[in-house]
Amino acid sequence: MKPKLILVSGGSRGLGYHIVKHLLDAGHAVGSFARKRTVQVVELETRHTGRFHFIESDASDLKTLGRFMGELIEQHGELHGLVNNAAVGQDHLLVHASPDKIHSIIATNLEAPILLTRLALKQMLLQEGGGRIVNISSICGLRGYTGLTVYSATKAGMDAFTRCLAHEVSGRGILVNSIAPGFFESEMSSVLSPDQLAIIKRRTPTHNLTSDDNLTPVLDMLLFADANMTGQTIVVDGGTSC
Repeated sequence: MKPKLILVSGGSRGLGYHIVKHLLDAGHAVGSFARKRTVQVVELETRHTGRFHFIESDASDLKTLGRFMGELIEQHGELHGLVNNAAVGQDHLLVHASPDKIHSIIATNLEAPILLTRLALKQMLLQEGGGRIVNISSICGLRGYTGLTVYSATKAGMDAFTRCLAHEVSGRGILVNSIAPGFFESEMSSVLSPDQLAIIKRRTPTHNLTSDDNLTPVLDMLLFADANMTGQTIVVDGGTSC
């Protein structure tokens, strides 16, 4: 496969870092951003000089991200894919959430990826090869969980955004899909007790929580395969939602 240029939001840690590393190891050029440069990012910059580009930027800083995207395209050619991964979590009941906290979650998890997608679309619509957009959603957008009301609302919004955008760009060579992971062993499940995790595992048909490696085959399909698929939300949760 000819190397492609992919932009991944929130690639400094967690799932975002895993996605960035996976794409770089496959030989692709990757641009990413997050609020802080981590040790993992520095290691990738050293190992993949010329193919990995990272800036410290908030997802809402569209001027900076627009310049960054332009520099990536100038150096590597067409922007083949955008992975909207950056998000913040929630671990409190709605009644205890301040208005500022609610706004922050919505702005980061829903508004920012929509605006970033708008920037990417302006480029993809001009390209002969179109492009691919993959939104990292969550099982929380499909099922209800106590303490995750605002977070879940933003993820459900991303799935609706995915479906509608797929129609808007139909026939333009741009495919738009979502991946909805189940509970992770790490960050997403950090607010759960060992007993709660044990219950989730027991009720999951595979008896396993979702891992980063469970998602990369699906990501590869949506980014690179000649698949007749758009406007879909693919759930990777060990069968919890079935």
